[in-house]
Amino acid sequence: MPLRKSSDSKPQIAQVTPPAAIAGGELQIRGKGFAKADRPRVLIGDVGAPVIVGSDSFVIARVPEGATAGELVIASGTQQSEAWACDIGVMLADSLHPVASPAVDSFGNIFTTFSGSRGQKVPVAVYKIDLNFNIKPFINDLMNATGVAFDREGMLYISSRYEGFVYQVTPNGNMSLFVEGMGVATGLAFDRDQNLYVGDRSGTIFKISPNRQIFVFATIEPSIAAYHLAFGPDGNLYVTGPTTSSFDAVYRINMDGEVDVFYRGLGRPQGLAFDAEGRLYVAASLAGRKGVVRINTDKSAELFLSGPGIVGLAFMPSRSMAIATTNAIYRVDVGIKGLSLE
Repeated sequence: MPLRKSSDSKPQIAQVTPPAAIAGGELQIRGKGFAKADRPRVLIGDVGAPVIVGSDSFVIARVPEGATAGELVIASGTQQSEAWACDIGVMLADSLHPVASPAVDSFGNIFTTFSGSRGQKVPVAVYKIDLNFNIKPFINDLMNATGVAFDREGMLYISSRYEGFVYQVTPNGNMSLFVEGMGVATGLAFDRDQNLYVGDRSGTIFKISPNRQIFVFATIEPSIAAYHLAFGPDGNLYVTGPTTSSFDAVYRINMDGEVDVFYRGLGRPQGLAFDAEGRLYVAASLAGRKGVVRINTDKSAELFLSGPGIVGLAFMPSRSMAIATTNAIYRVDVGIKGLSLE
């Protein structure tokens, strides 16, 4: 990529990676003239960003709290670079406890959990963040809400890792038991035929037909935390289940229940989602850098979004991405359409 045009006395930004971040994420900035007068300073919008590494041609800056989607500038002395556009996440809600990806309905409302520690009774189990970004209690009486997913009719399904149950919830919040006996029930996903898949993190993926028949679909290595599930454009089920390894895999399971390794080399992979072009996004670390990793169709991997404590993600109708950390939900306007299985 050619350097941006600027006078020779100004710092010049050539590249910023990754293209997106949330608060606490680190951006790597390459160019020249960053330290002509003194240590480089980084602004994201009008907020100063702490500089972790600073040299004349390479800077690592941490996205500060309060930074919003905006423009990044490097300053040295009285000179500053031209602005570089970055996709910076906006916090929508905090004081939460998601342990998996949020679910987004067809209108763009976001549903996420306060999961709690095992056996902890919490006042609100599932929250709804509406289109005006108001957060409201949605489900109260549920122990250890874990995975959330919508079916084609707009019904929300919620797993409880404590009970091994999956609940079905109407749009107005009426909850009923859908299926039980799912072990340590975690991740949920629907296929094109509206079969529901449930990840029992002790080693089993269950398949539940629309008429609630239960099948053992596949078995994989147990996870220390949860299974996270997503269907790809090829109709295969993709699963992550973090272990104590820093070289974990994304598994691919075909419709016959046969398991193979789609990609190996991620640290603690968790929630995952596909875009409309068939690229897979995984909450994980890659080469020690934490955030959301994008695995392209040629299986090359790159850090797409930087940020700490990310457990899941979901695409929104607005082409934004909803990001779940261990205690908050962010919206990042990435301009990417998610995959539809309809």
